[in-house]
Amino acid sequence: MNEFVTAARRSRRFHRPWGAAPDTPAKFRAYLARTQRPTHRGFLVCRRDDGAIAGAINISEIVRGSFRSAYLGYYVFKGFERQGYMTEGLRAAVRHGFRVLRLHRLEANIQPRNAASLALAKRCGFRREGLSPRYLKIGGRWKDHERWAILSS
Repeated sequence: MNEFVTAARRSRRFHRPWGAAPDTPAKFRAYLARTQRPTHRGFLVCRRDDGAIAGAINISEIVRGSFRSAYLGYYVFKGFERQGYMTEGLRAAVRHGFRVLRLHRLEANIQPRNAASLALAKRCGFRREGLSPRYLKIGGRWKDHERWAILSS
């Protein structure tokens, strides 16, 4: 918990205005509790040589039945960006979503000015489906998001 919270605190300014990682012990415990629900999964992206936490990927609002879909979100911690950790981690999370969770679709919603996140989604095979105006409230303001998705087939 300490390493994650420290990395999240160190990354606060880096993550603005895109979002925020759990940066207190209480927020981290709440995050862990959410990942234990059947509708959520959380993954840490770690550096292979020393296990340092580079970022996190979340599959949330998992819907079963004929829909078999979920949302996907991610963030990298400051100091680990542009080193390939998130590309490898996101590809692994997508494989898990399709092979283990047996989902048909994963959707990532990304603010249009977040060039690095858009490039990551595209690099990992996501396709842009459209724009959702005022989609999520982040930092007290409603933000537009591009809707990107990947299908299992």
